[in-house]
Amino acid sequence: MWYLLLNCFCRLELKSNEEILENKLGKQVLQKGFLLEFKKDPERVLLAVAQKPDGKKNWMVSDQNGAMTSIKPQQITFIVPGVENFDHTEISDFVQRAQSNLDATLLEFAWIELLEKNKSVTVEELAEMIFGSAEPLESYCAHLLLSKDDIYFTVLESKGSFSVYGPRPVVQVEELLRRKQAKEAAEKELQEFVKLLKYAREMPPHSKPKNSSWRTDEKIWNRIESLEAYAIDDCRTDNQKKTAAMILKAMGLAKTASAAVDLLIDIGYFPVHVNLDLLKLNIRTDYPEEILAAAESVLLECPDLDKVDRIDLTHLKVYAIDVDEADELDDALSATRLQDGRIKVWIHVADPTSLIQPGSMIDKEAMKRATSVFLPTATHPMFPEKLAMEGMSLKQGKPCNAVTVSVVLHSDGSIAEYLVENSIIKPTYMLTYESASELLHLNLEEEVELRLLSEAAMLRLQWRRGQGAIDTSTIETRIKVTNPDDPVPLIKLYVENQADPAMRLVTEMMILCGEVIATLGSCNNIHLPYRGQPQSNIDISAFSHLPEGPVRSSAIVKTMRAAEMDFRKPIRHGVLGLPGYVQFTSPIRRYMDLLAHYQVKAFLRGDSPPFSAGQLEGMASMINMNTRVVRKLCNSSLRYWIIEYLRRQPKERSFSALVLRFIKDRVVAILLMEVGLQASVWVSVGVQVGDEVKVRVEEALPRDDVLTLKEVQGI
Repeated sequence: MWYLLLNCFCRLELKSNEEILENKLGKQVLQKGFLLEFKKDPERVLLAVAQKPDGKKNWMVSDQNGAMTSIKPQQITFIVPGVENFDHTEISDFVQRAQSNLDATLLEFAWIELLEKNKSVTVEELAEMIFGSAEPLESYCAHLLLSKDDIYFTVLESKGSFSVYGPRPVVQVEELLRRKQAKEAAEKELQEFVKLLKYAREMPPHSKPKNSSWRTDEKIWNRIESLEAYAIDDCRTDNQKKTAAMILKAMGLAKTASAAVDLLIDIGYFPVHVNLDLLKLNIRTDYPEEILAAAESVLLECPDLDKVDRIDLTHLKVYAIDVDEADELDDALSATRLQDGRIKVWIHVADPTSLIQPGSMIDKEAMKRATSVFLPTATHPMFPEKLAMEGMSLKQGKPCNAVTVSVVLHSDGSIAEYLVENSIIKPTYMLTYESASELLHLNLEEEVELRLLSEAAMLRLQWRRGQGAIDTSTIETRIKVTNPDDPVPLIKLYVENQADPAMRLVTEMMILCGEVIATLGSCNNIHLPYRGQPQSNIDISAFSHLPEGPVRSSAIVKTMRAAEMDFRKPIRHGVLGLPGYVQFTSPIRRYMDLLAHYQVKAFLRGDSPPFSAGQLEGMASMINMNTRVVRKLCNSSLRYWIIEYLRRQPKERSFSALVLRFIKDRVVAILLMEVGLQASVWVSVGVQVGDEVKVRVEEALPRDDVLTLKEVQGI
């Protein structure tokens, strides 16, 4: 019965509302001189005076300045009742008087009274209730209060610009008030945060808050995290994206990733030269506490499963040759001449598997990382730094565990004999490539072993070329950035020629080691990560007309096919000119090399290898994917700092550039010899591939990866 009565009441109430609307419509039809409110655009409503019809439905209206506008009926939001022949020059005064009369608390009193009486209300009725008058000004004030209200009243019925309003239920009003208060509190917090950002932005560079200081307050940190995620296009929730957009808007900035980056730099959270790719690619740079604790435990225990099988090679003169800032030394070399005149070389490789085992906590963490990350600004090792430096790396003058590959060479450079053993060595010299090359040039009698290594390297290179090896040596750039968080850090740039005697020496010995390990695996059916690379179908002799070095190497590399892997047997490495090859000499830096060590070390102990071919293949898939990500990061970081280096050079400085190939018309690919960077430039008529030209930097923007060069003639 109550349900029928309620329906009947609702129909009567609805009918009453419709009757009110009909009455209003009957009373007020738009006429010339009426004052109306209309929606100018989505953000603005204006008052205007109706002047004359414009077509069948539209009206021409004039605003407070007398400007005429044609509006559609649906743009009209309110017709002020009781107004005739309103003067448009009085609109401004009318609006000011209306604004001064607004008091939102009056709505609450009206809501209480109407809720108790269960009554709906029109604008004029509300004006009569709260102002005691339904005159035009009061009615317009009531309209403004209702149009801005989102708490107490809701529209029950509308026709055109006329509406009937009803009071919301108490529960709904309480919830809306709670939401409003929460919103106001959030807006207040946002404004306080914006003030904090502006304050930090105005501070001198060396006085800005430290990065860690933004993490002390959870709410502040959440907003900073949202900005950082927005900056690297990594917002994981809609709320993060919305928060960042609100902050940027409040700061008067564009809602773009670059604006977020600039803001975080300006407040000191990001350094000026922040590595965005490092953040975007989510590269691991820190270690969890449990991994660091496990590493400390390993260093204290210093286990060595192969201690009894190690041969003592501490009597050998051992050369470790690497870049001058190398932290992880994986390999070292020795040599002697046998009585029959043949050369014997030893390639000593660091032995991290004497400390860690497959499947251990440290091993699993290293596999996730796949490789050490070498950036101009920092090195992020594959193993915890202390373990890598103190426990695994080769150290000058100290006994070190190693896996030693000894090889006797035929006079033509081919392998006559080889042996793979666990060893103890004592590195004699830690040399940079520059110092090793200088010693070779001096040809000192007391460094006969270094000369033998160089001789062996030349024999190997000649032999490999005879087997079809392709020489792809070029120049290579290294950069070391000191104090990278400073606005203007120190940049040290090194350009190395891969054909340099010392670099050739080391490269050939590493390749020789890889061939021996592949041969060992083939002869003993050991599953290993064998690498191969088919030669291009293009005849390499077709490039003989090009100058040797970077020009020819660049052309040849573009014809090469992608490398391949097999985990059961060796496959030919055509580029190296080898029947098989396994990377083995960097087990501290590369996890694929470490896998090879696990397999070989098990064989040397007489145990079954820990991994099957299928397991190796599955692991290699993830490792290679992560390695590609790191390579992308390293390449982009190196390019960034080279461009930054060029940006700092005097505008009048010119650079030597080697023309590698034509791209289109007179645009050529060049190699900037002083910095080792490939770029493009427009050259004048007559320039040929292999020519050297002079160029100047027109524009260098490292953050945008922009480098614009211009040929300089007549120098």
